Amino acid sequence: MVNATTGHEALSFIDGSLGYNQIQMVPKDEELTAFRTPKGIYYYKVMPFGLKNAGATYQHAMKKFFDDMLHKNVKCYVDDLVVKSRKREDHLRDLRRVFDKLRRYQLKMNPLKCAFSVISGKFLGFFV
Repeated sequence: MVNATTGHEALSFIDGSLGYNQIQMVPKDEELTAFRTPKGIYYYKVMPFGLKNAGATYQHAMKKFFDDMLHKNVKCYVDDLVVKSRKREDHLRDLRRVFDKLRRYQLKMNPLKCAFSVISGKFLGFFV
């Protein structure tokens, strides 16, 4: 994944905010996440962090959301996205497409951990 970012004139590193908690639970599965407190019984409406398949489910959702862009100009690992453009002049268009999808699926990103239109940066603990 890191090697796939080489040879591009512009990169943007985008980090998700709240990760799994942005994915809505299927209503019929909400009751399966029930827990009891002294004040009553509650259940999650969004995917909780400790759910057994949360990581795989989140990755599957991201793959579905960005399917037409993955392996072309987007790389995705859980909630970390890299938008890569071979030509700098195409980067704004690529970013617009990514942000349109983020808006469409109501995914929030952490602006403090994002870097836009750079030639190098940190991705998955590596400098690329």
